[in-house]
Amino acid sequence: MDFLLSSFGTALALILALDTEVLITAWTSLWTSLTAITLAALIAGPVGLAVGAGRFPGRRAVLTLLNTLMALPTVMVGLILYGFLSRQGPLGPLGLLFTPWALIMGQTVLALPIVAHYVATAVAGADSRIVPTLQTLGAGRLEIALQLVREVRFGIMAAVVAGFGRIIAEVGAAMMLGGNIRNSTRTLTTSIALETSKGDFAFALALGIILMTIALTVNLFLHALQHRRQEQRSGVREMGVGS
Repeated sequence: MDFLLSSFGTALALILALDTEVLITAWTSLWTSLTAITLAALIAGPVGLAVGAGRFPGRRAVLTLLNTLMALPTVMVGLILYGFLSRQGPLGPLGLLFTPWALIMGQTVLALPIVAHYVATAVAGADSRIVPTLQTLGAGRLEIALQLVREVRFGIMAAVVAGFGRIIAEVGAAMMLGGNIRNSTRTLTTSIALETSKGDFAFALALGIILMTIALTVNLFLHALQHRRQEQRSGVREMGVGS
């Protein structure tokens, strides 16, 4: 027990002292994850919008595929991308392996199915009268898409937050693609694994506290978004009953 208490005290001291290596590691995790979730939202957002609003053959299969890919093991993502980025791979000449951009690629792939599935679910759960009404009024595809985005904005934000929560805490792909290089590709999760294996439990605990704080913040924000979404749906139902 004394070991845990003393380690916790040392960990807090490192955080409060703004230890340089702690800050660099935390910043690496944040900026790579934020970049990855931005790319994932730009790619998967329109896909989820199309799947959620569309009615086409194979739609159910696409939704099932997205749902399955949400549980894709991170080490498999790391393994496949490692093959692409290694010297023998097709993207080897770009020299991206063991760089922050390799981390971002892995995180983006992991976030894509999460964002797409959440967005598709949010759009599918929207008022079914929106699209027919807009089509009747002569709205084009872009106008319909923008209106759908506006109606399910809380669901889209929840999708982005959920994707960010997944990738900020992943370790398998980050270790394989980034190489855990100090002050370059060392993230919170990979550094925790390394420092624990080295026996520096206090330093690993300091990073763990930061990671848990980020995870808690993400989950609180996600809960708030889901609450707002439920309130929005309740308001729509009340308007429907009143009319």
